[in-house]
Amino acid sequence: MTKQRFAPTFSTQDDLAARQLDGLKWTVAHAYRGSAEYRVKLDAAGVTPDDIQTLDDLNKLPFTTADDLRQGYPFPLCSVPFEKVIRIHSSSGTTGKRKNLCYTQKDVDDWAHFFARAYEMAGVTEADRVQIAVGYGVWTAGVGFQAACEKVGAMALPVGPGNVDMQCQFLVDLQPTVLCCTASMGLLMAEEVNKRGIRDQIRLKKIIYGSERASVSMRKKISELLGNAELFDIPGLTELYGPGTGIECTDHDCIHYWADYYILEILDPQTLEPVPAGEWGEMVVTTLCKEAVPLIRYRTRDITRIIPGPCTCGSILPRHSRIKGRTDDMIKFRAVNIYPSSLDATISGIDGLGSEYQIHISRDKTERGIMRIVVERSETSDESQAEDLARELIRQVKKQLLVSIQVDVVPYGTLPRSVRKSQRVFDTRIQDEIVG
Repeated sequence: MTKQRFAPTFSTQDDLAARQLDGLKWTVAHAYRGSAEYRVKLDAAGVTPDDIQTLDDLNKLPFTTADDLRQGYPFPLCSVPFEKVIRIHSSSGTTGKRKNLCYTQKDVDDWAHFFARAYEMAGVTEADRVQIAVGYGVWTAGVGFQAACEKVGAMALPVGPGNVDMQCQFLVDLQPTVLCCTASMGLLMAEEVNKRGIRDQIRLKKIIYGSERASVSMRKKISELLGNAELFDIPGLTELYGPGTGIECTDHDCIHYWADYYILEILDPQTLEPVPAGEWGEMVVTTLCKEAVPLIRYRTRDITRIIPGPCTCGSILPRHSRIKGRTDDMIKFRAVNIYPSSLDATISGIDGLGSEYQIHISRDKTERGIMRIVVERSETSDESQAEDLARELIRQVKKQLLVSIQVDVVPYGTLPRSVRKSQRVFDTRIQDEIVG
């Protein structure tokens, strides 16, 4: 077996716990000394660095939120002198001020190391050529994928997003074996490869995708159209370095995450109390060695769950489920909380429906809520099946999600493809420009 250069150095759960405790103590002390904002938060909570003696003391610490980052603009929660900051990245937030994050050289090096671990876990080696079709610039995606690719020793092809003609030309001429992209870009490229009749001219083996959820049927579609390529879901967020904070292994049993770099809690988003292992809740993260902007119990808003027990792949690294949704993209419809991923799963379970869909929510003249799902037929189904497919989706949503909906089944390829994240939810129930 090839030696893993970027695998964790701990070998037991006790070793991991000891490392996490050391990291937690360091993070709290570092943030308290270096950030006036953190010092105020910790003082208000009545916690000093000396109070952190066990991992259970994590519960004493206050939460950090996206609002803390926005309110501290342009250099929120920075805990080192500016002379140590070598880079700034920014989130693609849709409201208010962007979330800027500072990085030290150690932060950048740590990020490249554990991202290289992700590539390594997916089986990427020096023999691979990696086409990177994600955004560059202030975003963390492009530079993160590229730096780790080069650290592994693979050939990086930094194409960036969009430009389908160039993407296809590189697939044929440069023969990459790995494509890094969003799920939507993966589907777009898979369909384009088949439309252009070049599948036999390319040799993609792996698709590493992130930034958005992909349904079971969407993953299956991408894989099949690209000659049974293997798909790997890679999570990440700008606040927590960027992409590469975990990945699914070659056994594809959920996401291994880097517990030697951050502590992951799963909490009830309403009570903020821990949920039992295996139950869904909000992911809350605390970094263990992040210098410029350490995170203390940062509420990611991502919904996931811890997967108990060891993975069949043999890795000691713990696992969480693929991201189910976010607490802030949850749809509340007729007193029912619905995550788009629940609709993903329902649609994926119906033969004859494709992976692309939109959720349209509005109100009728009586102010009653209406949910209409526009979903594509699969490539192999025909128009005569549309009414039956619509009835089946209505029935399954009523059965599984307890709400009544309307459904429009449209031809395959009708809905727009995107090189970035596809917009899934269109909610016009609230039309005020600013909601108080």
